[in-house]
Amino acid sequence: MPEIGGPTSAMAGFAEIAENSGRPAPRVTGAVILAVAMAVASPVLGLAALLIWGGLPPEWTPARTTSPQSAVIFTFPAVGAFLLYHRPRLNMAWLMCAGGLGAGVSDFANALMFRAAADGELAFAGWMRLPTQVGWAVCGLALTMVLPLYSPDGRLPSKRWRPALWLGAAAITLGMLRAVFRMPPPSQGYPYPRVIPNPLQIPALGPYFDVVGTISWVSIYTAMALAALSMAVRMRRADPVVRRQIGWPLFAFSGYIVFLVAAAIWPGLMWPAILWAGIIPFAVAFAVMRYRLYGIDTVISRGFVAAGVVAVVSLVYFGAGTLSSVLVSGYDQVAGIAAALFAGAFFQPLRRALQRAVDRLLYGAVGDPGVLAERLTQAVRRGDPAEALTSVVSVLRDGLAVEGVAVEVADGEPRYVESGRVGPEPREVPLIWHGARVGRLLVGPPGPRRFPAAHNERVLATLTPYAADVAHAVRMAADLQRSRERILTTREEERRRLRRDLHDGLGQTLSAMAMTINMARLSLRNSPEAADELLRELHAGMSAVTGDIRELVYGLRPPALDDLGLARAVRELAGQSSPDTEIEVTVEGDLADLPAAVEVAVYRIVQEALTNVRRHAHASRTAISVQREQTALRVLVIDDGKGLPESHRAGVGLGSMRERAAELGGICVVKGEPGVGTRVEVMLPLPEPSPAGLSEPALRAATP
Repeated sequence: MPEIGGPTSAMAGFAEIAENSGRPAPRVTGAVILAVAMAVASPVLGLAALLIWGGLPPEWTPARTTSPQSAVIFTFPAVGAFLLYHRPRLNMAWLMCAGGLGAGVSDFANALMFRAAADGELAFAGWMRLPTQVGWAVCGLALTMVLPLYSPDGRLPSKRWRPALWLGAAAITLGMLRAVFRMPPPSQGYPYPRVIPNPLQIPALGPYFDVVGTISWVSIYTAMALAALSMAVRMRRADPVVRRQIGWPLFAFSGYIVFLVAAAIWPGLMWPAILWAGIIPFAVAFAVMRYRLYGIDTVISRGFVAAGVVAVVSLVYFGAGTLSSVLVSGYDQVAGIAAALFAGAFFQPLRRALQRAVDRLLYGAVGDPGVLAERLTQAVRRGDPAEALTSVVSVLRDGLAVEGVAVEVADGEPRYVESGRVGPEPREVPLIWHGARVGRLLVGPPGPRRFPAAHNERVLATLTPYAADVAHAVRMAADLQRSRERILTTREEERRRLRRDLHDGLGQTLSAMAMTINMARLSLRNSPEAADELLRELHAGMSAVTGDIRELVYGLRPPALDDLGLARAVRELAGQSSPDTEIEVTVEGDLADLPAAVEVAVYRIVQEALTNVRRHAHASRTAISVQREQTALRVLVIDDGKGLPESHRAGVGLGSMRERAAELGGICVVKGEPGVGTRVEVMLPLPEPSPAGLSEPALRAATP
């Protein structure tokens, strides 16, 4: 195999891999057919081995029938065939197929050996030892020695790593020869009914097998560690892009070695080693085919944070437990509770501190969401909402390392602000402010300085609330402007209506009445009957005028407020609601001296809320609470109806309620989930009460 001497050639190899990964699929050739055959044969042998193990008598079934190479059988050949289909000359893929097939042969021959021994065919069982060991050697050499040394570009890091390859080959071969030529164990203490003979045994080598076994396994573990070290050296000398590519197979191989060595000491850790062995080919495939799509940064970050949290929390727990035991000896439960409380108190702050440290270590200052949030806070303070929205998209684009970010504000001005290019299919993140959707954040494709998904999620989780606040401010500014325009328009329309009603209706009626009075005066002496008729008409006209004036007055202010007061007016509204709905009204505090505008706003908001309950909620029970505090009036309307739909849009009624509250400097929040009812909460500020003992004229006189 050709070799390289430095990172420049490695980068060229990586570029070739990346280019080839984007090419169209090659034609089906003999190499591809062979790879597919190996990928099919390996799991078939593995499944056959599992079936044989399952059919063995209990006395002939080993304590453990699976090993890491059992997982290798099903994953390595399939991934190797996939890589060969895209890159027929990729030697690493051939190693994966060959190693997986060797594992399949080894497992199948091993199971067949025990099956034959259980059936009494001991001679055949003894010969099955040879393919078992040969398959194991092929699998071990290809996947645990050669593959890491040649990952991820199919070449050795340099000629200096050849001794590591030779050591691995010699150690695997020595271990295989020892297993093939060793003497059968004595029957005493043998775990199976009969001893399986070895037709290839060499009795003369018996005294040396233990030493050979020790040397073999020490050399195997050493060669595996050197293979992983070669990848670490590659990673240290590479640029950031290539370092990320190497990180995946390095992480996979290192984890497998750690679990394998740990399983030799603690057998219970064999299952993690088996699972980890099945993950290795996917890590290699990610590195070869899609190394920009999956970031090793995420795994390193989470692993570092988890290890740090476990270590420090464990130290705090045992330290607090030990100290508590010393101080309150004889009270073990108290010590345990104290240790748990201390550890729990340290957990969340420690996790955040470690995560921020790792983010700054991996990505610099721009990788710390806290720093980005501080930048965003300063930018928001210096500008109006529209300028702040521009700062939001700029900071988010920098923090996420994407090609573009845009914010779209519902009913805002501006409605859309974009930094960079979000592309035709951006990721959409909703902007939620106090339960209401105020817009959406559009995130474009990753840029050259790509961050992993976990980091992006942390940035979004930190900065999205800021973006929602700014979007809400933009929306409120637009709502304020529109509200001002509507107030001006409504005021002028109301003035025009009053002028028309007074001039065209009431004015003409009064003019006609004045003419009737003159006519009655003229006819009073000569024709009293005619004057009396004219006065009757005048009386009827006066009643009509009274009705017109009453309508004008009622349009300006609900008469119930003047006749009954706010508390009784609200109860009257509740009594006029649907008989199918039970309404409970609660009033706290004195509502007698409220400002007129506040009374009207509360009355209209409650009226609109009850209308919505009657028309849409289908509730069986509604509670209305009006509570006066020293500086605010709170109104709460709760029903147990069907609630608001998930994607509801505020209509005219809800909009008018919010506008009435906003006109007085208050807020109106409408919440509701499907099936759990709706909650309308209003807070209206009240003017400060006058100092005790001063009347209004005296207060004005005392004010300088």
